[in-house]
Amino acid sequence: MTRTLMATLGVLALAAHTVSAQTKAKAENVPEIPYQSVPNFLKLPANVYLGEGIGVATNSKGHVFVYTRSGDTRLLEFDQNGTFVREIGQGLYGFEFAHAVRVDRDDNIWAVDEGTNMIIKFTPDGRVALVLGRRPQAVYGLSARPPGAPPSPPEPPLPYEFSRPTDVGFDGAGNIFVTDGYGNSRVVKFDKNGRFIKEAGTLGSQRGQLNLPHTMAMDANGSVYVGDRSNARVQVFDNDLNVKAIYDNVGNPWAVCISPGPHQYLFVSNSIPDNGLAQYRDITGEIYKMELDGTILGKFGKAGKQPGEFSTVHEIDCRNPNELFVAEITAWRVQKIILRPQPATAAGR
Repeated sequence: MTRTLMATLGVLALAAHTVSAQTKAKAENVPEIPYQSVPNFLKLPANVYLGEGIGVATNSKGHVFVYTRSGDTRLLEFDQNGTFVREIGQGLYGFEFAHAVRVDRDDNIWAVDEGTNMIIKFTPDGRVALVLGRRPQAVYGLSARPPGAPPSPPEPPLPYEFSRPTDVGFDGAGNIFVTDGYGNSRVVKFDKNGRFIKEAGTLGSQRGQLNLPHTMAMDANGSVYVGDRSNARVQVFDNDLNVKAIYDNVGNPWAVCISPGPHQYLFVSNSIPDNGLAQYRDITGEIYKMELDGTILGKFGKAGKQPGEFSTVHEIDCRNPNELFVAEITAWRVQKIILRPQPATAAGR
């Protein structure tokens, strides 16, 4: 067996536990939120095309950052009118397979790269300021395990090494939280300088366990809302990574976002899978708007590739809770979505 084939099989085995059927949301009689899609909001320069819409985030000026897989992983910036501004980190060693982009309160831009196992912090002017994790080496030594010997049990993850991380968030003190991810099943807390503080989570479906922590968001109190995708639930951890609550009524959370401001809202996408299987089309595609306590206020959208439909939502930006940006994998786009006022009626509990 070639080393390349062995590596490929290892990756497939590592990811096998994350595979699960898409789940129809349990919530019923949820009000529909009126909305519209702004056509052709992003204006790309000539010969630049979006690939898979993987990440989207905005800064305090309204600039939009798009993290895309388009042959190469690319991080693009647009102004508040959708006009292209620049590309950040072109050719960077830490860019291989994009997974999420976030902007902190100081307008630093954070890119989470699943392929290099790295989280990269850029200053607002585009300079690398901090790196968490390390890119795997291209060449590995031969195993010292004798032929025919049983494989060694998996070692616990090391604090500063990730295995296909998925997202990043920050609390008011500047502490950094990372969901890690496809290969590991944990949330990791670091201080503002990147020093390890604590981790929580192991593979499983019990309270506090995780099966593909795919996305995360943080509220003003420093609580961590983890999209536990293959367990079809959002788990809420406090700032010390103790479980506070579980919301399991809105399907498989591919993307979560929490709006800022005095009244914060939680948005959760029950996305159609990126394999595009037709049997999931009628039970996925919607995005839920919720209170932080899990009360569902409404939902909007359905699976599809037309304007206003959603095709594998991978990240949501909700800096303005009535003007969302939605990055989609299988439609290769980012949509700007305008939500319209609706009666404040809770449902779906």
